[in-house]
Amino acid sequence: MIRSSLIPALVTALWAGPLFADCPAPADTRAELLGLFADAQSAQTFTDGRRASQAMWQVWLRAPDEAAQEVLDAGMRKRDSYDFLGALAAFDRLVAYCPEYAEGFNQRAYIHFLRQDYAKALVDLDAALALQPLHVAAQSGRALTLMNLGQLSAARKQLLEAVENNPWLSEAALLAKGAPLGPQGEDL
Repeated sequence: MIRSSLIPALVTALWAGPLFADCPAPADTRAELLGLFADAQSAQTFTDGRRASQAMWQVWLRAPDEAAQEVLDAGMRKRDSYDFLGALAAFDRLVAYCPEYAEGFNQRAYIHFLRQDYAKALVDLDAALALQPLHVAAQSGRALTLMNLGQLSAARKQLLEAVENNPWLSEAALLAKGAPLGPQGEDL
């Protein structure tokens, strides 16, 4: 029989799981992403552009090991079912286990964004981009976050960088004339 005083420690140990192991370093995906950027930039159709965009997501969502992948997938399932607190707990766990894996920070930022905690979202997006500067989704997420913080000039600059890497982003519409991040005055 398990003593009741041991139950919280047992639950914590089971929940922590891979925190007691070392997360391997994420793979170097720079060459793969640059190739996908080239595919997106040269795409002539929406279908081809979306295919390149989806391939980028497959790169970012490739966790460093099976344990990290399980936590990432669980967090995304919780997010998709609107269990934002459960998703946040999963992504907190992922970031603690794999602090060099940008997608943990990006997904946690998305939860903060959905909860309208833009300051926390920005911190996590900055961390994701420090780890993976070619993370276009984090670039566009950072632009949306800055826009919601009223920092329109910085948001526009960030979104322009993201769209340069992947012109098929749906957020590109925010850069059109008359849109929130569109040109101010007469651009020469």
